Amino acid sequence: MKEFDEFVTIMRRLRNECPWDKEQTHESLKKHFIEEAYEALEAIDRKNFNDLKGELGDVALQVVFHAIIAEEEKKFTLEEVFTAINEKLIRRHPHIYGDAVIHSGAEQIALWDKIKMSEGRMSVLEGIPNHYPALMKAEKVQKKAAKVGFEWETKEDVWKKVEEELSELHSAIKSGDAEHTHQEFGDVLFSLVNYARFIGVDSEESLHSTVQKFYTRFQYIEKRLQEQGKDIHKTSLAEMDALWNEAKKK
Repeated sequence: MKEFDEFVTIMRRLRNECPWDKEQTHESLKKHFIEEAYEALEAIDRKNFNDLKGELGDVALQVVFHAIIAEEEKKFTLEEVFTAINEKLIRRHPHIYGDAVIHSGAEQIALWDKIKMSEGRMSVLEGIPNHYPALMKAEKVQKKAAKVGFEWETKEDVWKKVEEELSELHSAIKSGDAEHTHQEFGDVLFSLVNYARFIGVDSEESLHSTVQKFYTRFQYIEKRLQEQGKDIHKTSLAEMDALWNEAKKK
């Protein structure tokens, strides 16, 4: 594709001639990679496809940038990146490029898992990035374990576990042991993520929605106080709480 070739040419020139681009490394670009991915997700949430078009370009920039750096270090080439993904797609879709037969998305996922294990993975839990957001990582771990039968039978059983972990957290707090409290709090979150799976809730999206709701309501408080000529730093909790309830009604 002409446009893609031009894009790569531009990136190579920037890497050679732009001071900032020349300074970048795989490590320095990590945060930018994550930021661009999240900005693309935000465009999807807002259903703003013009923005999404631009954000996908920014994500592609990160992919090509890393590949160019790898070429300079004699690690691999941009062409090898696409060769590898092409081979992986063909290998993991034997029902399209081979003789395998599947009839549902569930069968497709089961087939993928078998193929991944045949590719040299030593554990069903392999392949989960350490940099995943914690809630997403917890859910991913639980789903992978569940696929081989390590799973609760009912959501009622899972809820009992949530209550058990809450009780242990309360005990840890009373003991004053900071490290124990830290661990027990994590256990509570992990069990809640498990329960979310059983009731069909995406825990990461659910918390994201709640944070956004808080964000919107708190900004409403700030706006109303500003309209009233009041300083939020000198406003009582009761006043802010009244405006919070007002925001909820709206």
